[in-house]
Amino acid sequence: MTALTDIFVYLVYVFFGLYLMVMLLRFLLQLTRADFYNPISQTLVKLTNPLVIPLRRIVPGCGGIDLASLLLALILQMLMIALLVALQTGALLPVLPLIMASLIGLAASLVKIYFFAILAMIILSWIAQGGNNPALRLLFQLTEPVMAPFRKVLPPMGGLDLSPIFVFILINIIQIALGHLAGSLGVAGLVPWL
Repeated sequence: MTALTDIFVYLVYVFFGLYLMVMLLRFLLQLTRADFYNPISQTLVKLTNPLVIPLRRIVPGCGGIDLASLLLALILQMLMIALLVALQTGALLPVLPLIMASLIGLAASLVKIYFFAILAMIILSWIAQGGNNPALRLLFQLTEPVMAPFRKVLPPMGGLDLSPIFVFILINIIQIALGHLAGSLGVAGLVPWL
C-alpha cells in the first residue's frame, strides 16, 4: 500500500468509526430511555437527525427500539468495511460476507461502547463522586441497565461495588465469542473492532 492509501484507510476508520459510534450511542440512549433533554443527548440527536428522520418514515420503531438508528448503524458499518476492503485490496467484497462482517462489527462496537462507558463510570466515581455533570448522569443511565442485574445478585460489600468486574468478564466473553464467530464465518479480518 502507498502512503496515500494508508491515509485514506485511516480517514475512513476515523470518520465512519466516529459517526457509527454517535449513531450507536443514539440507539443505546433511546433503548435505555436516558434523559432526552440532556445536552449530550441533544447533540447526538442533532448530529444524527439528518439521516435518521428520513429513514424513520420508512422504518418505524418497534417496542421502544429505534430501528431506523440501528439500520443506519448497520449501513454505516457495511459502507466502512466495503470502503476499507476496496482501498486495501482494490476488490469489492461479496454481499453475504459483507453483511456477516457488518453484523459482527456492530455487535463488537456495542460491546466496546459499554466497556468504555463502564470504565469511565469507574474513574468518574473516584474523581467526581456524587457530581451533577450531564455526562456523568448520561453514563449512569446508559450503564445502569447492564450493571443492575449484577448488583442484585452480589451481596453488599461495605460500599465496594464489584458489579463492574463481572460486567467486564461478560464483555470479554462476548468479545471472544464474536472473534471466534467471525473466524468461523471467514470474516475475521474484515471486522474492524475485533
